[in-house]
Amino acid sequence: MSVPAVEVYDLVKSFGATTAVNGLGFRVDRGAVLALLGPNGAGKTTTVEICEGFRRPDAGKVRVLGLDPVTEGARLRPRIGVMPQGGGAYPGVKAAEMLRLVAACAANPLDPAWLLDILGLDGCARTPYKRLSGGQQQRLSLACALVGRPELVFLDEPTAGMDPQARRLVWELVAALRADGVSVLLTTHLMEEAEALADQVVIVDHGRVVAEGTPRELTAAGPDEQQLRFRAKSGLDTGLLVAALPEGCRVTEPSPGGYLVAGVVDPQVVSTVTAWCAQQGVLAEELQVGRRSLEDVFLDLTGRELRS
Repeated sequence: MSVPAVEVYDLVKSFGATTAVNGLGFRVDRGAVLALLGPNGAGKTTTVEICEGFRRPDAGKVRVLGLDPVTEGARLRPRIGVMPQGGGAYPGVKAAEMLRLVAACAANPLDPAWLLDILGLDGCARTPYKRLSGGQQQRLSLACALVGRPELVFLDEPTAGMDPQARRLVWELVAALRADGVSVLLTTHLMEEAEALADQVVIVDHGRVVAEGTPRELTAAGPDEQQLRFRAKSGLDTGLLVAALPEGCRVTEPSPGGYLVAGVVDPQVVSTVTAWCAQQGVLAEELQVGRRSLEDVFLDLTGRELRS
């Protein structure tokens, strides 16, 4: 039986008086995509840098492909691909030159020209890095992470700055990696991206794991509970609506003009909501019935205040 792609146990890392990672643990199975989510300052980047071998932990155990990423980094690096946010390339290097340079360091690289074509970069192969758009720089960074045929890929905000077409292309590529047995550790602030790509999700805050499971497990609010969302004039008094709804239904206004009814949503509940809107002299717009989203779960667990 093969060892997991990543194993993290009781990880601790401090910077002076600040504890960035405080007893964190998770695992990434072979051929699986794990999304590591959290607000700014939650400890995600520090954790990933330790897994990549760029930082030493203060305590705990980390194994990547069965190896210690710090003491056995020379054996590990040829087997992993790293896509940092921001690229880190020399500004004057041309896209194709950069990818060929990375490929030359691999024992059995993919064809750089093919990879540029797959990622829609063939038209800017001779363009200096500094003149690429943000999305093109991200795709080039992804190409550099993949050209060495890694067993495990670290993706940090892989679709930042990309338009919808490029984002969809990257999603398809991640799905293809998983189908080929490549493991992926993904960090992203796009909950839709995590929900679409991840087999497992780990949500961290203040250096600790606050929730983990599959996207469906995390968004399940109960065997029968659903959500009804609609938009109307902001600031409406929902007291009468709560009184008219069946016992157990909850009504909130998570954002101005955005209302949420949680509970057992049946046709009678929908009728009650629209009747209440009529009594208020407003029209219920964008009315949708469904389960909680991963973003709902994330905000419930980590709060709704801004983080620097």
